[in-house]
Amino acid sequence: MLVSVGYMDPGNWATDLQAGAQFRYSLLWVVGISSLMAIFLQVIAARLGIVTRKDLAQCCRDFMPGWTRWPNYLSCELAIAACDLAEVLGSAVALHLLFPRLSLLAAVIITSFDVLLLLSLQRLGMRLIEAVVLVLIATIGICYVVEIFVFPQTHPSFPDMALGLFAPDLGNFIHQRGMVYLAIGIIGATVMPHNLYLHSALVQSRRIEPDPPSIRRAVRYNTIDTSVALSTAFFVNAAILVLAAVVFYGHDKVTLASGQVVTFTPDSDWIQIAYVTLAPLMGKAAASLLFAIALLASGQSSTITGTLAGQVVMEGFMNWRISPWMRRLITRLCAIAPAILLIGMRGDNSVTDLLTLSQVVLALQLPLAMVPLLIFAGSRRYMGDGRIGGFLKVAGWASCIAITALDLFGLPSAFRDAVSVFTGR
Repeated sequence: MLVSVGYMDPGNWATDLQAGAQFRYSLLWVVGISSLMAIFLQVIAARLGIVTRKDLAQCCRDFMPGWTRWPNYLSCELAIAACDLAEVLGSAVALHLLFPRLSLLAAVIITSFDVLLLLSLQRLGMRLIEAVVLVLIATIGICYVVEIFVFPQTHPSFPDMALGLFAPDLGNFIHQRGMVYLAIGIIGATVMPHNLYLHSALVQSRRIEPDPPSIRRAVRYNTIDTSVALSTAFFVNAAILVLAAVVFYGHDKVTLASGQVVTFTPDSDWIQIAYVTLAPLMGKAAASLLFAIALLASGQSSTITGTLAGQVVMEGFMNWRISPWMRRLITRLCAIAPAILLIGMRGDNSVTDLLTLSQVVLALQLPLAMVPLLIFAGSRRYMGDGRIGGFLKVAGWASCIAITALDLFGLPSAFRDAVSVFTGR
C-alpha cells in the first residue's frame, strides 16, 4: 500500500486531469496499459527483493560493471527530484486552495519546511500515515464513482469510454500535437522508476524464512498485494480522467449547484480548478476543502516514499548513509528551484505544465531501472529457481520495449514541450 500511494500522487492527478480536459477519453487506454505494466514491473521488483534479499540498487552495485554505478545513481536521483517537484507543486496548490490569500509562490517556499512535518509524521508510524492518506483518496474515489454512475449532470458516455480504453485511435495518437508527450507523462506518473528500487527494499522488512516454500508463499502474497493495490490506483486515476473529460472537455464554463459560474480555457491550469469535478456532488466549498486536503495528504505521503527511495538508492549504489531529514532537505531544495523559476517567469497559471514535465522526466529514466531489473530477475545465476517464469518475462520485456520505444519516439517533442513550459510559447 505504501508503494501504491505513489501511484495516486499529484503527478498522476495532473496528467490525468490534463488528458481528460484536452483529449477527452482518447488517452484512457494509456492509463490502463501503464497501470498493467506497473503491476508487472512491481511484482518483478518485489520478487527480486524476496529471492535475493537485496534491493535493486544493491543488485546493480554487486552484479553490474563498476562504471555503471555513477550513471545509474545520478539518473535515480534525477528521477526522485522530478517526483519531488510534483509533490512540491501539489502541496503548494493544496495550501493555496486552503488559504486563498497565500500566493502560490509563497506556498512553494513553505513546502521547503516540510522536513519538520516529515519527522513528526514518522514518529506516528507509517501505517497510520498510509491509513489517513488512503481514507482521503478513497473518499474522493467514492465521490467520483457516485458522479460517474449516479449523478446525471456528470454521467459520461460509456460507449465512448470503452472505445477510449479498448480501441484507441493510434493514428490520431501519433499525429495530434501534445498527445504523445502527455502519454509519456502518464506512463512516468504510473510506472515510476524509484518505486521499483523502493519496492525491492520494502519487501525485505517482512520476516521470510529462507526455505523454498516460504519464499514461494511470500512471492504469491506480494503478487496479490501489488495487484490489488495498483488496480485500485488505476480506478482512481481513470475516474479522475473521465470526470475531467465530462466537466472540462469542449466546455468553457461550469455552472455549480449554487449558481456560481466557473470559467476556463484550453490553457487553464487544471490542477488548480480540479475541485470543480467534485462540486456538482457536494458544492464548491466542500469540494475545494476535500480536494485540497487529499492533495496535500497525497503529496506528503509521496514525499515520504520519495525520501525512503532516496535512502535506498544512495545506500544501495554508493554505500552512503545520511539522516532522513538531511536527505529530505537536499532533495526538496533541488525540487523547489525549478518551481520558483517557472512561477516567477510565468505566474501561477503554469503548475500543470511543470507537473506534466516532471512526470515526463520520470518516464525517460525508466529504461535505466527496467533493463537491469529484468536481467537480474530472469537470471538463474542471480535468482536460482526463484527467477521469473515465461509469462512475467515476456510481459516485463514487452513493457520495457514499449516504454523505451515511446520515449525515443517522443523525445524530440518532449524536448520542445519542455522548452515551451518555461518560455510559454
